[in-house]
Amino acid sequence: MLKKILLSLLALFLLYILSVLLYATYHDYQPEEKLVMIPKQNSTKKLIEKDTLSLLTWNIGYGGLGAESDFFYADGRILLSGGMMVRPPESVVKKNVEGMLNTIGGQPADIMLLQEVDIASKRSYYFNQYEAITKLLPDYESTFGDNLRTAYSPVPLLEPWHTYGYTHSGIATFARYSSTQTTRYQLPGKFGWPNRLFLLDRCALEHRFALKNGKELIVYNIHNSAYDKDGRIKKQQTEYLKKLWLAEYAKGNYVIVGGDWNQVPPFFDPNFFRPDAPKKENANINPELMPNNWRWIYDPGTPTVRDTREIYRKDQTFIGLIDFFLLSPNLRALQVKGVDLDFQYSDHQPVTLKIVLE
Repeated sequence: MLKKILLSLLALFLLYILSVLLYATYHDYQPEEKLVMIPKQNSTKKLIEKDTLSLLTWNIGYGGLGAESDFFYADGRILLSGGMMVRPPESVVKKNVEGMLNTIGGQPADIMLLQEVDIASKRSYYFNQYEAITKLLPDYESTFGDNLRTAYSPVPLLEPWHTYGYTHSGIATFARYSSTQTTRYQLPGKFGWPNRLFLLDRCALEHRFALKNGKELIVYNIHNSAYDKDGRIKKQQTEYLKKLWLAEYAKGNYVIVGGDWNQVPPFFDPNFFRPDAPKKENANINPELMPNNWRWIYDPGTPTVRDTREIYRKDQTFIGLIDFFLLSPNLRALQVKGVDLDFQYSDHQPVTLKIVLE
């Protein structure tokens, strides 16, 4: 009798897993490689007439990865959460989103590049963060690029009452100026089935802005691959993007790239902030990726990311630097500064930049 019960339970569990995988496969998001976007909100400024600009990049962590949160998937957990958070309490998400909105409102950059912005997700209690930021910045053009759309994520598999569920998230760019064209580029490289059903479809948003000298400023908002231990997918993505960047610069345009690279800048020590931690291997971007006259711009004094395998403990949790900018040779950085929020609202911290067009 016990054997029959156990076999029945096993059969039900396998049926559940099969049903979820079939459902997710049927609804799997399959974006085009190149898609011209229509902004949700437009700016009245059609031309950038000044020579200096300010930018901000920040992975806001969907409002769910503040200092009091850990994350079960950071350890690659699929079967069980092991007591780690699948999603935080709603009060924590509200606190994080409020802090995020206050920070963005207090950092009035000309162009803002945000990552992990939720539109409607179980993990963030279906609050539309993109719409809230758009309302916060009424004079800005706003554009959203999907990079995570899962009809239902069943992980942790052995906790069907506690799953990640529906997710709709992406990257968002806000600008004081109206772009002449915005394009979403689907980045190459995929994980194997069925993992790819529940991971991000990484993309880059390209914004083209008209300049008074007749050239264009091309701004890229990126959020490159994570959970890519051998770096194969990261390499595919950066090589793909590199061709876009070099082609634009060859036309005489100005190129800015900012976002969450999920890699460390060339030559920067991955263990700079935690030299006593186990050595991070193969964490840096290949220094030969770009020509020597292109500039990697970051604040070496402020960490931009923390380890989410535990709640944040100052002076204990591993911290690093993976959020920064890349500038074409005809741009010069006047100031770059990390905004130290002590990881209160996200597992990432903002980085601000002032540049001048040479």
